[in-house]
Amino acid sequence: MAELRKSAAEKGIARSGKKSSRLHEIVDILRRSDMIHGVTPQKLRIMLEELGPTFVKLGQIMSMRSDMLPQAYCDELKKLRSGVVPMPFETVEEILAAQYGRPAEDVFAWIDRTPLGSASVAQVHAARLPNGQPVVIKVQRRGIHRIMEEDIAILRRAARLLKIVPRAGDVIDFNGLLDELWTVSQQEMNFLVEAEHLERFGALNEDVAYASCPRVYRELSTASVLVMENISGIPIDHLDELRAAGYTLGEIGEKLAENYIKQILDDGFFHADPHQGNIVIRGGKIVWLDLGMVGVLSSRDRQIFRTAMLAITRQDIYELENAIMSLGVLKTKINHNELYEDIRIFVDRYGSSDLQDLHLGKVLGEMMDIASKHQIGMPNSVTMLIRGVLTIEGVLEDCSPETSLMGILANHFSAGVLSMDSAEQELRHLLRKFAGSAEKVSDIPLNLADIIKMTVRGQTKINLELTGSEEPIAKADRMVDRLVFGIIDGALLIGSSMLCTTNMHPQILGIPAIGAAGFFIAFLLSGVLLLDIVRKHK
Repeated sequence: MAELRKSAAEKGIARSGKKSSRLHEIVDILRRSDMIHGVTPQKLRIMLEELGPTFVKLGQIMSMRSDMLPQAYCDELKKLRSGVVPMPFETVEEILAAQYGRPAEDVFAWIDRTPLGSASVAQVHAARLPNGQPVVIKVQRRGIHRIMEEDIAILRRAARLLKIVPRAGDVIDFNGLLDELWTVSQQEMNFLVEAEHLERFGALNEDVAYASCPRVYRELSTASVLVMENISGIPIDHLDELRAAGYTLGEIGEKLAENYIKQILDDGFFHADPHQGNIVIRGGKIVWLDLGMVGVLSSRDRQIFRTAMLAITRQDIYELENAIMSLGVLKTKINHNELYEDIRIFVDRYGSSDLQDLHLGKVLGEMMDIASKHQIGMPNSVTMLIRGVLTIEGVLEDCSPETSLMGILANHFSAGVLSMDSAEQELRHLLRKFAGSAEKVSDIPLNLADIIKMTVRGQTKINLELTGSEEPIAKADRMVDRLVFGIIDGALLIGSSMLCTTNMHPQILGIPAIGAAGFFIAFLLSGVLLLDIVRKHK
């Protein structure tokens, strides 16, 4: 039984058929991890690796969410490795036959029995089409949807009982995190989505002489099988091979940075996991592999990104604050004084620096930290952007340390300002804003007339919020309460005294009963007011 548990934990695929068995397996691993005494980043990574490839995949996605997890945990989770035992070739053949409705040998002239790679969701085999074209086949593991769905369901139950990752002053919404992870994983497990990514990426870079991606064989691809062009190039981290082949590493680094900035600012469609294993050099071109995970930025988000970067260089604190708040979602009421001060410190640190010396990933990461501190939630596309920038800067550090992604970004801004297309686009934007403003201006007389009418009728209401004035307002409320008490008390005393001078009946000891009751209530209120004042001064 122990060996069975160990195998299941390592492979993450074997199941006993019962959720309770898998739950027992997970609890056993958690117990060995000694979670009661806290979870360090290293302990969390090791624990996820023991839990199997499903949890490894979740951990890899979690590593991109620095707005949800502390940076130390994100950095450690980036080191996760699958270590998944490959599927038997017979299983691969069965999956292919089920997808095509015919034997694999009827579709492919040859398939290498030894996989090129094996991961948590799929494994890849080299193959050849009947026309002799070399291809690679990405085959999804059988039942991975069900396996991941069951694991996440169990993790939801565990999230209600355990605080897995501590965070000072904040409680992480694990169910929200799991919802997001499940959504991203579902996209990754649908290979037709990756096929669309490859086709779109190829179309966007069709006119770029130095960048490309593998061709997709759409007629042979399904949700569980992806057939692509076999790229036999030199990995970008094989520096000696690149030099021997006559490549200049500095030129590769510069072209790599230029293309990635183009993906972000021009296309709004960028590779979200650009590590060394996903970039090869072939025939003088940078070939981007594995576009299962991409980031998408709307034209609005790209404009805000440009505004934020320019605000840093101009040391414009207000503009940067507006950009951060426009890009994110406010989760709570903002203390603008504290936010302004944090941004001022940030701008003072980077605003006067030479752009060539700045690391774009570090700058974006600190902006994310400021947003997170003030409960400004960033969309998934922004966290993907930061992860992608940090990763590509790591690649550049190895192959071309002198290349600055921030410097390329600055050059891109300069070129954008001078280009006719950019000027025309900006002019259209300004005209739209002017037209909208003109429409609003035309409404001012009508709105002003409505305000005057409501004021005359006594229907005007003004909602006034004074930030940081809660305590003074509370004191004023107490003072007003005492004043009202005193006025009522004085009125009762005066009224009761006047009644006592009359001959009104009924009477108590020769005093009108109503006057006596008024005196009693007045003395009672005076006692309450006196006690409140005495308590206040103690």
